Amino acid sequence: MSKILIVEDNEMNRDMLSRRLERKGFEVVMAEDGAKGVHMSKSESPDLILMDLSLPIMDGWEATSTI
Repeated sequence: MSKILIVEDNEMNRDMLSRRLERKGFEVVMAEDGAKGVHMSKSESPDLILMDLSLPIMDGWEATSTI
């Protein structure tokens, strides 16, 4: 099973995306800001990361370049 990390600060978007992906058989993990996304990318080893670019603490551009 493929694992997807969703890095998204909007709770409704996280909920909608995670439900759709889980119905398709993906394992989903989530982070609500860029710093947590960087941490979870290392600890969870996802196969794919869906990154919002406008995030608190560390924006998606910086988080992506850090990863």
